[in-house]
Amino acid sequence: MRNALKRHYGQGDLHFITFSCYRRRPLLGTARARDQFVKILEEVRRRHEFRLVGYVVMPEHVHLLLSEPAKKNPSKILQVLKQKVARALLQKRRRASSVQLSLPFEGSQREEAHFWQRRFYDFNVWSAKKVKEKLEYMHANLVQRKLVQHPRDWPWSSWAHYAGKGESRIRMDSEQGKNAEEVISRTR
Repeated sequence: MRNALKRHYGQGDLHFITFSCYRRRPLLGTARARDQFVKILEEVRRRHEFRLVGYVVMPEHVHLLLSEPAKKNPSKILQVLKQKVARALLQKRRRASSVQLSLPFEGSQREEAHFWQRRFYDFNVWSAKKVKEKLEYMHANLVQRKLVQHPRDWPWSSWAHYAGKGESRIRMDSEQGKNAEEVISRTR
């Protein structure tokens, strides 16, 4: 039996969200897959009207720092985002693998149908100190995981925006030079 998760919505907090690919597989391991994820994230943000304050797309998981959407809650937004990404990327994988010889190993087709783990981590971010902490954590995670030597070398993150090095692949909903307190006050 699953433990009931308690989510705290409706308080105007930002949400630091982490979710993983199925069985932590590197399903976002290519630049093309990460680009597709970012494109879909922007589409979902525009449609559901939430503010994106930070993000990092890694090969096997994603970090987002976002506001609650205008009409729904972050759980519903993640459901839409994950479904759209899974459909787009699984369809590409199926087309690519259909030309290859496939041996029927037990469970292999079932695993191909999954893209994301079911649950996600959600932490309510209520202070400027926590905004800074979560942004630093997600950008440092790239170096800690040895994907790059410096976050500037990973274009699928919000690091460039906060370092004043221009925009990342998706527009952030905070202005360069704004401190974390101003970022929080603009999201509430």
